[in-house]
Amino acid sequence: MNKTKISRITIIAILLICSVAAVAQRRNARYVEYIERYAPLAVEQMRQHKIPASITLSQGLLESGAGYSQLARESNNHFGIKCGGSWNGRSVRHDDDAPQECFRAYRNPQDSYDDHSTFLKRGARYAFLFKLDVTDYKGWARGLKQAGYATDPSYANRLITIIEDYELYKYDRKGALEQIRKHENDPVYQHQVYIANGLAYIIARDGDTFKSLSKEFDISSRKLVKYNDLHRDYTLTNGDIIYLKQKKKKASDQYTVYVVRDGDSMHSISQKFGIRLKNLYKLNVKDGEYVPEIGDMIWLR
Repeated sequence: MNKTKISRITIIAILLICSVAAVAQRRNARYVEYIERYAPLAVEQMRQHKIPASITLSQGLLESGAGYSQLARESNNHFGIKCGGSWNGRSVRHDDDAPQECFRAYRNPQDSYDDHSTFLKRGARYAFLFKLDVTDYKGWARGLKQAGYATDPSYANRLITIIEDYELYKYDRKGALEQIRKHENDPVYQHQVYIANGLAYIIARDGDTFKSLSKEFDISSRKLVKYNDLHRDYTLTNGDIIYLKQKKKKASDQYTVYVVRDGDSMHSISQKFGIRLKNLYKLNVKDGEYVPEIGDMIWLR
């Protein structure tokens, strides 16, 4: 092999390495986490409704900010679906194209994924999409934009970029379930696990105790009490946010300040944003006697 060929091979190898590195750098850890968590749901929707799993996942990632948007965190709405005249379920108000628009609210992410599929299948304007091959993610992405799913003119290109950067098209292929079969050996929890501020948490239900959660998640009850700034005699109530790891000293980057609402306390705010209670007081130069009032500005970082 002559020197010219060796040089060419070396250059090609370097370019390939740089290309792989560039893709890796573009990958957002939150996106990867979201994909690992929700790929099984997306594949199941594809099996039932013939909607490409790559499209479902990329829309979920984009519309929910990888599960971190307010709609996703508080209302389990992963696809930005608005109420519409036919919606009879729970709803919330949220600023979007116009102030305080009506959006659908769900009990859990599974319901959101189910409703997303139903929304597309029952919408006459999306009917033509189901004539496309389930592996034609580009056709689906462009078709969704054409049908008016989103007002963003670059919506189709954004979906396609996500699908290709994270290789979501692999979930559209036959045998996709086998590709994620490793999840079958993951621990099966009775509670849905969510993420806030990069931390895992669950929503307590009636009848839950620190002892029962300790057994379910293999975390000592003492640690659960400590992680959540509670005392060991506290009785869990339906709707309590319970973190499975130590909370952080400040909120994630997108949250800087919070305006106190009716019913808020420093503890509930610390749970909402995954901040240690003592650090929340410190950030706001307050002591443990401080009780926030409606309209107060609470610094989160």
